[in-house]
Amino acid sequence: MRAAVLQLSAQGMSSTKLYNYIRIASKQGVKVLLLGEYILNPFFKELQNLSAGMIKEHSQHQIKVLRELASTYNLTIIAPLVIVKKNKIYKTIAKFAPSSTSYYQQQLLINYPHWNEEKFFANEHKEIQTPLVFKIDGFKFALMSGFELHFDAIFKDLASKNIDCILLPSVSTFDSYERWKALILSRAFTQNCYILRANRIGEYSQDEFTWHFYGDSLLASPNGELLEHLGNKEELMIVDMQHSEVLEARKFWGFKDMIHKRSLSC
Repeated sequence: MRAAVLQLSAQGMSSTKLYNYIRIASKQGVKVLLLGEYILNPFFKELQNLSAGMIKEHSQHQIKVLRELASTYNLTIIAPLVIVKKNKIYKTIAKFAPSSTSYYQQQLLINYPHWNEEKFFANEHKEIQTPLVFKIDGFKFALMSGFELHFDAIFKDLASKNIDCILLPSVSTFDSYERWKALILSRAFTQNCYILRANRIGEYSQDEFTWHFYGDSLLASPNGELLEHLGNKEELMIVDMQHSEVLEARKFWGFKDMIHKRSLSC
């Protein structure tokens, strides 16, 4: 399975870079292209100063563009999007396939005093559900937000789905570089699957304080190894993943078999 991460800063209403990079990815045989958070919409702190109508207009434009690109270049684009329904604002991740569009509503949102997405967005508070799962050419993906990777509960049902790769859009900032890398590699190892992470780049300034988004988009192996990663610049990263490597890791470490044996004996 050939996939790609497009590491960008916020793009506003412009689609030029998306067209150019997606054309390149398509020529290289990419089947899935992943974007980071707050690339197609303004950053969360900026959204707080916009009307629901303005956010809706912006997102509808992006949805139209991405549907056209997915269809034209016959690939699946995974893009975090802020959408508006009945004047309520939701944080989602959209999956634009060549002939269909689906949405995953983020289940767990940041709720810290300086960054309270949970309070701002209207996402439902309910029992944790399995993240969005889908197949492309027999290769199985799961889709979740970067923040959700912290929570064991989100992996409860996912473990039985035999996922090959978790797609992880994120918006990591501050001094979290090493912590995020350790978390991603650990989850890839314990789940014995690939994790493809897209993090945005760029800056946001507020009250003389600057939020630096440092990139470091990466691919982790089913053995918890760092296979590929980017720096802090705009870049397209193309990666190849093998279903056989996932099977070999699961057979070697035996984590799933150990749990399965105990479930049969209950």
